[in-house]
Amino acid sequence: MNNTYPGNLFVVAAPSGTGKSSLVNALLELDARVKPSISHTTRDPRGQEINGREYFFINEASFERMVAQSQFVEWAKVHGHHYGTSKQMIEERIAQGSDVILEIDYQGAMQIKKIFANAVLIFILPPSWEELRGRLLRRGEDKPEVIELRLRNAQEEMAHAASFDFVIINEVFEKALFDLKAIVHAQRLSFQAQRTSRPEVFKNLNL
Repeated sequence: MNNTYPGNLFVVAAPSGTGKSSLVNALLELDARVKPSISHTTRDPRGQEINGREYFFINEASFERMVAQSQFVEWAKVHGHHYGTSKQMIEERIAQGSDVILEIDYQGAMQIKKIFANAVLIFILPPSWEELRGRLLRRGEDKPEVIELRLRNAQEEMAHAASFDFVIINEVFEKALFDLKAIVHAQRLSFQAQRTSRPEVFKNLNL
């Protein structure tokens, strides 16, 4: 990531059912400096999801056109649907001083790290396989065969957790949220982040 940007980029990945979206949404409510990056997807809206709020819901043809025009910083096919993150949206928000947080899969996280080298990668783990299965069942959104597919995919996804900067185990929601807030706050206090956001102080101190 360009070191002149005053904002930070946080990338959160996790298997389905781990509580990633709930944690990110809770952080957004608590911290006005953190802004979401809204991804494009070809899947249909779920529940109360609204176009332009959780995702931009587009068809396959529109998605392929955006890929051809290199408008995505990352894109991937997950559970049979395409997801992509707009490079322009990220750059505009961090250039304005906002901290941007992305919810994506591990493939997208690895792609973003190649383009935004200072991105902070955070992986969310469930406390156990049994709990993950239970959460997917309680969600009541997927058929049994889809849940089994998500569990198989989760095994592959979690194998990549070691490539992330931080890992949060979402066993108790309040504790996991505290951990997420701590990571965000700590990143803002890094030398580079402080020098970028408060250049007048560092100039005055000849640093």
